[in-house]
Amino acid sequence: MKRVFILFLLLVLLSACGRADSPPPSPIGKLESVAARVEALLGQMTLEEKIGQMTQVEKNSIRAGDITRYFIGSILSGGGGSPATNTAENWAEMVNGFQREALATRLAIPIIYGADAIHGHGNLYGATVFPQAIGLGATRNADLVYQIGQATAQEMLATGVQWNFAPVVAVPQDIRWGRTYESFSEDTDLVRELGSAYLQGLQSMPEGYAPASGQDLYLLATPKHFLGDGGTIFGTSTQNIFRPYILDQGDMRLDEASIRDLFLPPYQSAVESGAKSVMISFSSWNGTKMHAQEYWITDVLKGELDFKGFVVSDWGGMDQINSDYYTSIVTGINAGVDMNMVPYDYIRFINTMEEAVENGDIAMERIDDAVRRILTVKFELGLFDHPYSDPTLLETVGSDAHRELARQAVRESLVLLKNDNSALPIAKDTSFIYVAGQGADDMGLQCGGWTIEWQGKAGDIQPGTTILQGIQSAVSPNTKVEYSRSGEFDGKADVGIVVVSEWPYAEGVGDAKELSLSQTEIQALTNLRAHSEKLIVVVLSGRPLVITEQFPLADAWVAAWLPGTEGDGVADVLFGDYPFTGKLPYTWPRTDEQLPINKNNTANLADCAAPLFPYGYAFGAADGPPMEWLDCP
Repeated sequence: MKRVFILFLLLVLLSACGRADSPPPSPIGKLESVAARVEALLGQMTLEEKIGQMTQVEKNSIRAGDITRYFIGSILSGGGGSPATNTAENWAEMVNGFQREALATRLAIPIIYGADAIHGHGNLYGATVFPQAIGLGATRNADLVYQIGQATAQEMLATGVQWNFAPVVAVPQDIRWGRTYESFSEDTDLVRELGSAYLQGLQSMPEGYAPASGQDLYLLATPKHFLGDGGTIFGTSTQNIFRPYILDQGDMRLDEASIRDLFLPPYQSAVESGAKSVMISFSSWNGTKMHAQEYWITDVLKGELDFKGFVVSDWGGMDQINSDYYTSIVTGINAGVDMNMVPYDYIRFINTMEEAVENGDIAMERIDDAVRRILTVKFELGLFDHPYSDPTLLETVGSDAHRELARQAVRESLVLLKNDNSALPIAKDTSFIYVAGQGADDMGLQCGGWTIEWQGKAGDIQPGTTILQGIQSAVSPNTKVEYSRSGEFDGKADVGIVVVSEWPYAEGVGDAKELSLSQTEIQALTNLRAHSEKLIVVVLSGRPLVITEQFPLADAWVAAWLPGTEGDGVADVLFGDYPFTGKLPYTWPRTDEQLPINKNNTANLADCAAPLFPYGYAFGAADGPPMEWLDCP
């Protein structure tokens, strides 16, 4: 009898502690429809619990116990927001720890954890880092983009992150913008197609997956940034963080018809494809911040487009509406923002919300609408049934299958700009190949921003294959491959390959007045030209760069964008195992003076006024510029 009692006591203790994959029983779990479950839960909530659901906090800013104390509804990792030891297992434990606090609240409402996985789960060391969106735009392959969404969702859910702040469905009209590479193209229709494909890939249940009751979403995607952040005017940004921003968070000065034609369609397609979260832009329209635009957020997005999900602010985005914090919050919430990415001083936000409701400046109907939308999405994600990370997905992180998918994406993203003297493909039995440029053997430059850190950084920051390693693996055993950053050496190579690159950047920090190659890269190119029978230039960049003066120096030019961790995909095409199939997703300027230049303002340009390469260009698929074009002043 004593043994039976001890066994019973152990079972009680285990039940009290709970398991990582077993949430506490929900008081509304037996109701069938999501709508009924939401209304039942909403009816039990206090004002404090509702405001908590509207609050999103950055993970390093939340104090222990405050998720439970303030009923916080969401936590996020910003760029670089990783655990101290950056492994998938530690990510899962970190997120599960936050989740346990949420489930200890009176109503056991789970948090939803978000991160910017814009080209794979790039904050996670060992994740598969896919080409940035600009490279995917060059592929024109919606099915491939869908598969990348599926793979990214699996690697995120392995770590407990259920919400991806992607895709960017901006339609950049000025490539000097530091977020150009985050979007697929300057063409509205291509952004519509690929943005919807990526969203559906993230959110669709994979084959064999058993959804929870009422679950419609595998992972939550977030089309962003609503609206027109790719159309701001040069020099209108008011931000000055690391250096003065130029375009990011600037002012869009277009009439409504132009906005509806150029920037709204990707959101319409996203909503039709099942979008349940939309993030608002830092930018303004005719001087008024988008976070304050009730017409666009409530009337157009929620009304006209019939968007049923919830709207989230960008990082402290509502704070910019007015110099007075109270006014900013009241204006933004009443405009239609449902969840505030605070991200730091959440107690101030909560207190301000309570004061605004008490003063009658924010109606309870507006609060209930916001919380209803948030809870609906949480139920549709199945969070009440499986709130924790899925350990069975840990094996997908950086898996061979995902890396092969990324390698395919790299191959299809490459755009051949020039190929004279049969420089490409390179014969694998070439006697001597010399490789130059820091980008040839630098994983950080290859991946770009939003990789391990917000801004990204140079160096060996992710496991994978550099372009140089890909070249070394592709050639015959008898081929000599040598490398130096400068391209200086004695002798003559049969083939020289120089990889020129931008330094990693993200958001407005990457805004640039000029898009020329650095003097270091130009010198490496010039050095290698003098020591190579044939010279091939590979460009790593988050946007087209001005290469006009250097263009005649090389026999072949390849736009490789920011390919991610699988640099061997570049070698696959350079050595002819696969053909070049990519097409330019952006117009390629001839001079900085032409900027901003895009497909919408080049129709009547000819001769020396025309861009170096038009939108959609690929060598061999369309006529390139005549050689005499290079003599243009």
